[in-house]
Amino acid sequence: MAEENRSNTWQPFVAMLAIELALAIVNVLFKKALDDGANPLVLITYRHSISALFLAPISYILERNSRPKLTFRILCYLFFSALLGASLSQYLFLFGVQRTSATFSCAFLNMAPIMTFVVALPFRMEVVDIRSSSGITKVLGSTVCIAGVMTLSLYRGSSLLNHPQLSPHAFSTAARLGVKRSTGQWVISSTALFLGTLLWSCWFLAQSYIGKLYPCKYASTAFMSFFGALQSAMLASLSSGRNLSMWVLKDKLEIFTIVFAVSTYFQ
Repeated sequence: MAEENRSNTWQPFVAMLAIELALAIVNVLFKKALDDGANPLVLITYRHSISALFLAPISYILERNSRPKLTFRILCYLFFSALLGASLSQYLFLFGVQRTSATFSCAFLNMAPIMTFVVALPFRMEVVDIRSSSGITKVLGSTVCIAGVMTLSLYRGSSLLNHPQLSPHAFSTAARLGVKRSTGQWVISSTALFLGTLLWSCWFLAQSYIGKLYPCKYASTAFMSFFGALQSAMLASLSSGRNLSMWVLKDKLEIFTIVFAVSTYFQ
């Protein structure tokens, strides 16, 4: 009995570590695929399409007797949920990953709990009593977290490694212009990551309401994936026109990245 209780105690921690490891691998795979020239919207479209095809029969089999009536209102909520958590947020996140690094982008994902807390305050989904120690701790922790991410995004710092092979013209006007462009791109990418995390936080709040109206996790995720695939495909078509070649997966890495990213939905 003691061994069983000990096992049950460790299982949630092992599960969380496994999920964090899987998400870290997904970020690295996405970064590698994007560096090789993959279109982020195409990756998102394929990811959600496979997820919807896989979840549709599962939701039908497991939830056909308990699923409530699907109304137009619920469909609108699911469409809006996909816009927040499946298409726009993931595109902004991959936009930032493509122009920074997988490690840097993960720092913004760690802001999701704090941003969810901040966004929930105006809707009275969270209550903070600044006269209590718990309220002061929440406010102070949120401030430190946001300040840390802003510092990480705006402060570039100096290189950890010396480069003695640099030429005497390394600090020419062209080089300084390149540094300015690089800094501007870094700020734009950080803004995209911040907005993506903000939309993801709003998605958590939306899900808390949608879960009460339509408490079917498999069907809800299937609809979200379906709508997310449609939205991403439309955005990809608008941004690239009738360039059909972008929909052709170039190598095994892109295929493996999409399949592995889909598997994170079921953890």
